[in-house]
Amino acid sequence: MSEAKITKEMSIGEVLEKYPATEKVFLKYFGNGCFTCPGAKMENIAFGATMHGVDADQVVRELNEAIEGQ
Repeated sequence: MSEAKITKEMSIGEVLEKYPATEKVFLKYFGNGCFTCPGAKMENIAFGATMHGVDADQVVRELNEAIEGQ
């Protein structure tokens, strides 16, 4: 894998806007609420992972896999 473009410090909204292909990963780990939650525009991936009880590093790894080649 090339250098990571997405980090856990990035906001969920920023990543979704910049990389639409990540939607399926957010859906997998955070559910549908992520797309309508006002906090998603400001909250970073690490915070979202904590709130959903998942490993932020795993989420970021899969997000970067989803955008590989972009």
